[in-house]
Amino acid sequence: MRETVAVLGPGAVGGSLAVRLLHGGVHTICVPRPDMVGILALAGISLEIEGGEPIVLRPEVREELSQPVHVLLVTVKAHQLEEAIERVDPASVESGVVVPLMNGLEHLDILRARFGPRVAAGSISRFEAYRVGRVQIVQTTPSAVLTIASGELAPEELEDTAAILRKSGAEVIVDQREKQVLWRKVARLAVLSAATVIARRPVGSLREDREWRPRLEAAIEEACAVAQADGVTLLASSQWTMIADMDYDLTTSTARDVTAGRPSELDAIAGSVVRAGERLGVPTPVLTELVAEALAA
Repeated sequence: MRETVAVLGPGAVGGSLAVRLLHGGVHTICVPRPDMVGILALAGISLEIEGGEPIVLRPEVREELSQPVHVLLVTVKAHQLEEAIERVDPASVESGVVVPLMNGLEHLDILRARFGPRVAAGSISRFEAYRVGRVQIVQTTPSAVLTIASGELAPEELEDTAAILRKSGAEVIVDQREKQVLWRKVARLAVLSAATVIARRPVGSLREDREWRPRLEAAIEEACAVAQADGVTLLASSQWTMIADMDYDLTTSTARDVTAGRPSELDAIAGSVVRAGERLGVPTPVLTELVAEALAA
């Protein structure tokens, strides 16, 4: 079987990777929402990278996935996950690897309930893209870094998966600890997603604000303490360095969704860290207050 990747939920992240994988010679199947099947099949996906000329490619499009694939990328929003995975036959990944590029801490349990041990933890970073139309995507960063890890799959399976995904042009890192892959991103994203929803301002504006910066720093400290209790050592100073390096005008997909009146991942991201703190006995008063304010907003 030729190398095949299926993308469940070809939005900004999944659609960008689908185009890049196709461009890299990988047979790519998109499994969108039912109402998008005909549109994607007819128009394809247009990807503009850093202001360059749009790349328009037409992946194979299916309403449901039943054929075997090497990799299934799950790139739906958290609130869409349970409905979306019903469109994928577990037999299609019996010999493949499921890689969710999702935010938060709680989606692996849902995926493993359907696909068993074929699920790896995954994360995408140094990447920003957004949709400007139903099939038009603008990617504002040159590439991306994907990190995958699994305590269930053999190392060679993860390496084979990484080799396929590298054909998208992304840097792909194989890690050893699933929790570390999830926590390294969610610790800061939980704070930033809530803050950008409340303030409706970009990251650079918040980190330079005399009132906001102490709140961000305290919430980052709390998130790192929860990670520590969950077995993952994160330095708050390192998380803050990453925030300091972010573009001034960077915002979060959560804030963009809220502004547009769409369902957001606020609870799946920030809420999951608060719930982890409750489960592990680590207080998160500042982050809890941010989440409450953001949900109210």
